[in-house]
Amino acid sequence: MPAGPTYEKIATTTLGSASTPITFNSITSAYTDLRLVVVVTSTSSATNVQVQFNSDTGTNYSSTYLNGNGTAAASGRNTSATNIQFTDVTATSTTVPQMYTLDIFSYAGSTFKTALGTSSQDYNGSGSSASIVGLWRSTSAINSITIKTSGAPTFSTGTTATLYGILKA
Repeated sequence: MPAGPTYEKIATTTLGSASTPITFNSITSAYTDLRLVVVVTSTSSATNVQVQFNSDTGTNYSSTYLNGNGTAAASGRNTSATNIQFTDVTATSTTVPQMYTLDIFSYAGSTFKTALGTSSQDYNGSGSSASIVGLWRSTSAINSITIKTSGAPTFSTGTTATLYGILKA
């Protein structure tokens, strides 16, 4: 049986004070794929976590999402957006850490970039989860990733973001 992919930590940021955005720059093309893991609380519970590539703020992103919280589910899509938003229904919490992952496939290739994201929140048994498929309509290699919040709220102290490179098996 062949070995699975190997994850190699590229960089980690842990916030010592509340701030936004978190940016990973100078990402090399040495890997086949990337994985971004963010564990976050924010200064407001009315914000969403968003990602942009290469400082692109144009309407070059699309996504389709599915959310659920045990009693209700929602789905939808965003087209011609200025970012990939992890979820459209569940916002961040000021007290409960939430985990977001984003797998970015063939990030150094010359085709549009696809990503698969998840978010998970546990509010003492009444949490929620979401899955999202995102598309960045650019043929440029990704060399920078920015994680931010929607609107004015910031990430709270202790928020961590880790970027991994995935090597071929």
